[in-house]
Amino acid sequence: MGRGAGELGERGFTLLELVVVLFVIALAAGLAAPTMTRSLDSLKVRGEIAGFSAVLRHAREQAITTRRTHRVVVDPTEHQVRVFAGEELRRTRAIPERWTIQAAGTTGLAVRFEPHGASTGGEYRIAVNDVSWRVTIDPMTGRVRSARE
Repeated sequence: MGRGAGELGERGFTLLELVVVLFVIALAAGLAAPTMTRSLDSLKVRGEIAGFSAVLRHAREQAITTRRTHRVVVDPTEHQVRVFAGEELRRTRAIPERWTIQAAGTTGLAVRFEPHGASTGGEYRIAVNDVSWRVTIDPMTGRVRSARE
């Protein structure tokens, strides 16, 4: 025969056990939240750097495709990147205001892509919060690379 509702052998959780489990879960969530926030910020910055690099790559591809020299000019005071085909402004893209961007090489804040794929080369150092990134443009091939420093 089965046991009744009030008989011995019935198992369940006490209120104290439930409180302890909830406390452990809250503690784990509290410790994980700052790490997750930093990870999300890092992913956002990585995406912004990838977008900046994509503008440079696109300018190179357009120079080759259209057989017209393209120039990319970074204006850190206006927080913009401008792409010119000859003297015609083709594209403007905003860069985040929290960026500090400097030319690390001697070419300055502008790079020119030639129709045959080469470029004037360039190197940008981008600082976001306490993290630094380097975006380089190879002068021989026009290849754009970005790396965290």
